[in-house]
Amino acid sequence: MPYLHRALGPQPHPVPRDARTVHSSGHSFEQLRQNCLQRGTLFEDTDFPACNTSLFYSERPHVPFVWKRPGEIVENPKFILGGATRTDICQGELGDCWLLAAIASLTLNEKALARVVPQNQGFGPGYAGIFHFQFWQHSEWLDVVIDDRLPTFRDRLVFLHSADHNEFWSALLEKAYAKLNGSYEALKGGSAIEAMEDFTGGVAENFQTRDVPEDFYEILGKALRRGSLLGCSIDIQNAAESEARTPSGLIKGHAYTVTGLSQVNSRGRKIELIRVRNPWGQVEWNGPWSDSSPEWHSVSQEEQTRLGHTALDDGEFWMAFEDFKTHFDKVEICNLTPDALEEDALHRWEVTVHQGSWVRGSTAGGCRNFLDTFWTNPQIKLSLTERDEGQEGCTFLAALMQKDRRKLRRFGANMLTIGYAIYQCPDGDGHLNRDFFRYHASLARSKTFINLREVSGRFQLPPGDYILIPSTFEPHQEADFCLRIFSEKKAITRDLDEKVDISLPEPQKPTPQEQETEEERQFRALFQRIAGEDMEVTAEELEHILNAVLQKKMALKFKRLSLLSCRNIVSLMDTSGNGKLDFDEFRVFWEKLKQWMNLFLQFDVDKSGTMSSYELRTTLSAAGFQLSGHLLQLLVLRYADESFQLDFEDYLNCLVRLENASPGVFQALRVKNKDFIHLNINEVHLTS
Repeated sequence: MPYLHRALGPQPHPVPRDARTVHSSGHSFEQLRQNCLQRGTLFEDTDFPACNTSLFYSERPHVPFVWKRPGEIVENPKFILGGATRTDICQGELGDCWLLAAIASLTLNEKALARVVPQNQGFGPGYAGIFHFQFWQHSEWLDVVIDDRLPTFRDRLVFLHSADHNEFWSALLEKAYAKLNGSYEALKGGSAIEAMEDFTGGVAENFQTRDVPEDFYEILGKALRRGSLLGCSIDIQNAAESEARTPSGLIKGHAYTVTGLSQVNSRGRKIELIRVRNPWGQVEWNGPWSDSSPEWHSVSQEEQTRLGHTALDDGEFWMAFEDFKTHFDKVEICNLTPDALEEDALHRWEVTVHQGSWVRGSTAGGCRNFLDTFWTNPQIKLSLTERDEGQEGCTFLAALMQKDRRKLRRFGANMLTIGYAIYQCPDGDGHLNRDFFRYHASLARSKTFINLREVSGRFQLPPGDYILIPSTFEPHQEADFCLRIFSEKKAITRDLDEKVDISLPEPQKPTPQEQETEEERQFRALFQRIAGEDMEVTAEELEHILNAVLQKKMALKFKRLSLLSCRNIVSLMDTSGNGKLDFDEFRVFWEKLKQWMNLFLQFDVDKSGTMSSYELRTTLSAAGFQLSGHLLQLLVLRYADESFQLDFEDYLNCLVRLENASPGVFQALRVKNKDFIHLNINEVHLTS
């Protein structure tokens, strides 16, 4: 499916209360609920129907699932029972432990939870079988409405459920998130940080435990105090290790939640502990400081009570922080605001958001390894003007997110490998060309190109202008993306592809007949011989002229120009509206044609009669056109073939189309190329 550039340029960072209703009816949750109450019916969501297509897209249920409302499963259903807690999240038959880990972490932050799970919902007065939840998606908050029909087997929920079978908020939240992503199956496999960002609009930072700063324990404590969401996991070497249980009771490739930190006095020394939760609701760490380990005998009952220590197999356990770093490989922190974890003072960051697309043939240039196309990627100019307080540089965080890949899984789309590079900006505001990147190295870059939904990094650079280039690793890979830039001080960002300028120099005025040169007089005589007494040529006559001339140019390989192309040319140059070209109109086009041919040959490097669509931006710029990324993508989609090539006729039609869109039609073009094709009027020999 084609990707088109969307909403270029910085956009305001919306606040959560601006959540946009996304139901196909256009009605809000409250409007839909009131309609149901007035009709005396329970809501049925046609956007996410109770059928197999909402469950799976690549398989059928292994057992006959039955969709039931909570009141059909238990006698006295409750939305939230005794407060939403991490024990309300137990994994079912779906491999979405990453989502459950994020939900468990969400329950530790009351404000964030209230935003995702709006209050005043339930099964009491006003119940109409409808619920709603709010999620952050690509810089905006969405209000997702669902009905409360849930998949069951033998009157038990198949997927996420609460330990208390009368409580349903977590199961309904999972359903709303499945709807957001297209199906329950789309939730299989992922990173907890993905859902954490969707629950908060926050920014992710990733740590490898083998390479953490010395004060990592303090960093985690500060993050928890600020309400940040924390996840952790153990890496796997191959698919066979996924969900494999280690001798210590931990599960490889499984998403856990960090739920607490504390220190205890044990035998005269302080021990740093960390509390972790398995979203399965069971299967726990069995090493030191596990639920039933002897280490707890050295801790007072008062301390045990303070830490909430129990010997229940509820999936939550304590472990020594040193053991945690030894056994877990990755820690993910989702900061509700990107406050610096290294500092004690809280502060707000300036935020700008850029929406864009990588499109095959125009803006999907791949990484710096692919020099010929890298420069065609979207380019964001970042101006850092104010130093951080007490610092020489300017701190900012860049987060690049590929959009909707989970939703597009049903169409075969997987996460792409993405990243970005940052360069010192030269003088001028134009899109940087290939030569710049041939001779200049990047100043900074994302830590790695990786197939995660988002890649982020924290940087400190001197005040100045920079160019940030988001890209996929391989060229020709399509996706929409969202780039968020957070800066400690005010920063200015601008998309270098925003410019839409198709104005050209003033029209070339015809030379008065009495001032014509000898060559111009020969040109007029030839035209008169072809056109006849009316001194005008039709599209059919133009087709005959141009093909006869162009076929004599040995440097240019091309197929015959079609009558349709010649009609387009007549439409461009015909100012009288009679469907023909007079001598002055034809002469101006003749000059254009010579210049356009020289440009084409300059970029037809292998002399194959085609040019790469990635070169179209440069070619059009040399022809006097400065186009937006969106318009460039449309031209490539229209005129390039499946191999991202344009032959001469496609190229000619593209230029004619742009000329038609410009304010004037008789335009003189400036050509920077020195190797011209000289079309001399004396070379033209036509037979009748």
